[in-house]
Amino acid sequence: MSVERELAHVEPETAAANLVEVRIAAEPAQLAVMRAVVGDLAMRADYDVDSIADLRLAVDEACSSLVRLAAPEATLVCRFRTGDDRLSVTAEVLSDDAFGPRKDTFSWRVLSALADVVSTSVESDAATNGSHLVRIELTKGRTAHV
Repeated sequence: MSVERELAHVEPETAAANLVEVRIAAEPAQLAVMRAVVGDLAMRADYDVDSIADLRLAVDEACSSLVRLAAPEATLVCRFRTGDDRLSVTAEVLSDDAFGPRKDTFSWRVLSALADVVSTSVESDAATNGSHLVRIELTKGRTAHV
């Protein structure tokens, strides 16, 4: 499934004001944009300073993993959803590789430690000459203020 077709399937309630989508070239120099967006969204959602830092690092780690797998000239797409005391991030990129990020790496351990829930998936896309859509999803809840 291509990124464009995937976006066409966004449910109406998901397309509300709590969804932000950002598209950048899948290049390491562009990752600061994703860190800035998640940091701003977390701050506006009243996350504490440590959780904001965790989210920035987690998004950087997830996006870095996807950039390493990205096909030439690929676009990295991130969707950020806020609501009900949690922030969810879905990052995806087209890859020539049929495998997602390795889960036995230090990078994956860091990502798993920074977010409450982390998952990855790979979908074949016949419409893109054998490319695969590689996705990482993560969620972090907001800590209660004392």
